[in-house]
Amino acid sequence: MYFAALLARTEDGWVASDTELDDVETLSDLADLAREASPDEDTVLVLIEQEDAWFGVVRVDGEEDPRIYVSDAAAAARSSYGEILLTDELLGRDPGDEGDDLDTLDLDGTEDGESDDEDEDAADGGDAAAGSAEAVPHGPVGDAEVLDDLGLSEKELRAMSGDAVGEIAEALGASEVLETVR
Repeated sequence: MYFAALLARTEDGWVASDTELDDVETLSDLADLAREASPDEDTVLVLIEQEDAWFGVVRVDGEEDPRIYVSDAAAAARSSYGEILLTDELLGRDPGDEGDDLDTLDLDGTEDGESDDEDEDAADGGDAAAGSAEAVPHGPVGDAEVLDDLGLSEKELRAMSGDAVGEIAEALGASEVLETVR
């Protein structure tokens, strides 16, 4: 079970709306959804929480690139919604790099099926899977200062657990508007 909400900062205060992420497949789709929530290019926060296992904050300021914070990358990686946030850049990988995929390729010059040692090929494939799993760290990733200028410090953000979305909204003075969409 997950909860996702948009908080748009307007000159009149925060405006909240719940959102379905079923049609969102990429971070770009998510950023577009956030921009639609504020035609005046105000700050929009996308808050995502999954079963108290992890939470994510995506901040979109006009046409700037989204800023992302994820509380537990390993937990988020097991969620289709978390995978949207865990971009190669956020994880420190080169775009399109899926770990050590070259290890799974047969580059010894033999034709398919002519491998000298099939056990060695199997071991290489196992190493590639381990390399990919290691690319997603346990714990927080991203821009922990994403909410600093809004009154929520990096230290406070990293300390959140449980109802983190509610805690963030409260710290921003937006808990009442968030409750209207919960």
